[in-house]
Amino acid sequence: MLNSLNTRQELPNEIHFLLDGYPRDGWTSHPNFARSIQNWLGAHQMFRQLGEILLSKTQRFMDNQIDGAGYVTGLGQYGDMLTRNLHGHHTWEERSYFPELSRADRRFQAGQELLESDHLELDNLLDDITQRSNRVIKLFDLDPSQIKNDIGPLREEFAKLSVFLNRHLTDEEDLIVPILLHHKMRG
Repeated sequence: MLNSLNTRQELPNEIHFLLDGYPRDGWTSHPNFARSIQNWLGAHQMFRQLGEILLSKTQRFMDNQIDGAGYVTGLGQYGDMLTRNLHGHHTWEERSYFPELSRADRRFQAGQELLESDHLELDNLLDDITQRSNRVIKLFDLDPSQIKNDIGPLREEFAKLSVFLNRHLTDEEDLIVPILLHHKMRG
């Protein structure tokens, strides 16, 4: 397995082997761009948006722009939606999508290892966020005055998640979409 990816700024050159021939700005106009690719990219956009919503709502709560009841309701709803959907999405990728891509293009295997390492790191981060979020929700019921002590660390976790998700999803897209277009897959 590769090293922790929190410090990686971009994909290593040897891994994004097809990206130069299939640049991002030409994906949607490519004749092999299929609805299934669009749907997969749409799921990625939803994950980014949910991460940003959680970060924004947490900051707004810290700045006294939203009340505690509204905040913890949104925290529970959006946090659960993001966590469940990300876990399901990554499980499907690892069990079905990645093996299919590796069979189509053996060069993807190094990228697969990198992405699966990201998934493990993301699982750990989501577990930390879930624990912190559940604590804030419980504190709201038991002693709302205590939430302010826990909200700063939760906000930092959401900030880390936002940066990590954006980098991971961009890397995943830059690795996978060119393979799909090149090999006329998912059409």
